[in-house]
Amino acid sequence: MWKKWFVRLVLLAVIVLAAVGLDQRMIVRRYVVNTDKLDASVRLAVLTDYHGCDYGLHGIDIIQEIEALSPDVILLAGDMFSADGDPNDELVFFVKLAGIADTYYVTGNHEYWEYDVPELLKLVEKTGVTVLEQNAAELTIGGQKLNICGIPDPYAYVDTSVALDKATSNISLDAYTILLAHRPELIEEYAAMNAFDLVVSGHAHGGQVRIPFLVNGLY
Repeated sequence: MWKKWFVRLVLLAVIVLAAVGLDQRMIVRRYVVNTDKLDASVRLAVLTDYHGCDYGLHGIDIIQEIEALSPDVILLAGDMFSADGDPNDELVFFVKLAGIADTYYVTGNHEYWEYDVPELLKLVEKTGVTVLEQNAAELTIGGQKLNICGIPDPYAYVDTSVALDKATSNISLDAYTILLAHRPELIEEYAAMNAFDLVVSGHAHGGQVRIPFLVNGLY
């Protein structure tokens, strides 16, 4: 009898862990990064690997969450499109994001797998979102200088070190400098530049191995 109850408990535990681990409901994560380069807070909203997910019509649920956060800048770290959906839905979404705050975007691998990227980027630029490709934007927020550098996904067949050099070639590194790059696994190459105070990436979807309640992203 105890074996049957043990099997039932194990099955129940597996079901519960699977339900939690595969939960796709929207959760807002908040992180605080301290720096001596800024005297006042700057609020960044980061979205990545959207993959055409259904968060209300044209992402209205996400739009409402971001509006409530009142960000100074919105960063899109790639894979914001999906071949399974209509790219025009994401473009409407981009227009709404650009209406909230200055929004910056870099490509991910899926854009190169599924789209004519040069044509896609032209459409993105028309939404008011700034595409960063081996370049940087210099911002002033609350009287404070910031740089946002961006490089394309390696599927653009651009050497990452060359892209990083180009992205930082015309900026002052005395300002707080952010790198927007889709691939987190290249962090050692980013760090070797000694140029960035913060790197914002996507691709790993929160971590490739998750153990609900214990580990939210083992790697």
